[in-house]
Amino acid sequence: MRAVRVVVPFPAGGTADILARILGQRLHERLGQPFVVENKPGGASNIATREVINSKADGYTLLIATPTSAINAALYKRLPFNYIHDTVPVAGIALVPNVMAIHPDVPVKTIEEFIAYARGNPGKINMASSGHGTSIHLAGELFKAMTGIAMVHVPYKGSTPALTDLIGGQVQVMFDNLPTSIAHIRAGHLRALGVTTASRSPQLFDVPAIGEFVPGFEAASWFGLSAPKGTPAKIVEMLNAEINLALADPKIKARLEALGAMIFAVSPSEFGNFIQAETDKWRPLVTISGATLD
Repeated sequence: MRAVRVVVPFPAGGTADILARILGQRLHERLGQPFVVENKPGGASNIATREVINSKADGYTLLIATPTSAINAALYKRLPFNYIHDTVPVAGIALVPNVMAIHPDVPVKTIEEFIAYARGNPGKINMASSGHGTSIHLAGELFKAMTGIAMVHVPYKGSTPALTDLIGGQVQVMFDNLPTSIAHIRAGHLRALGVTTASRSPQLFDVPAIGEFVPGFEAASWFGLSAPKGTPAKIVEMLNAEINLALADPKIKARLEALGAMIFAVSPSEFGNFIQAETDKWRPLVTISGATLD
């Protein structure tokens, strides 16, 4: 039986990869069809996106969509594709807070103390990200812009190597997706200062929202599935129905919520409208950050 490829634009071990594998296994169990996760990192998700767009529109190639898909439309001056026009939305998977996490050696315990420390040590704080244009990167850039502090952006090829260096103390701060950081925070390997959603996360309720100290700050992550333009509507509708059934499964729901993720079950059209709204939302934030690439 031919396998369905689920292309993840980041290395193994990150939030996109974790969600793809949880969902792929459940779809395999439901449909009896192999769902094979393929990690295609690089180019701030553009390599994977271009590969999927250029694949046959038959339902056998899917892309894990992330905020980077929307951000890149504003971040890059020239792209060989138009994400919204060259893909079709299939389904949402999860909404995920990012968390501002620091290495324990950084001598602060609150957001206010961090801002004061950064102002007293301009350019000496290294801010890791999973790559240019990711929500992890832009959340940090937005924090810099709204607080007026200076941090050195250190981009990695995915959140896993960035997180490894943060735990090792090679970098000092990261606005990581909560699912990949939460275990390290609970174990004391990292210190959480705040979450990027408007309200606190149920999984880290003692950790404030950054917006409690930086009014108006909000920069969360989301994950879903897209397919090449021209994929038959019947296939899209079938996949959407199966994915939403999987997300309604109490076991899957519990696994995602334990990671700090919230279920994002929507129709294809609702997901498409959401992606358009995200693209519109991130464009001014990219302008504020000054983070543009050729």
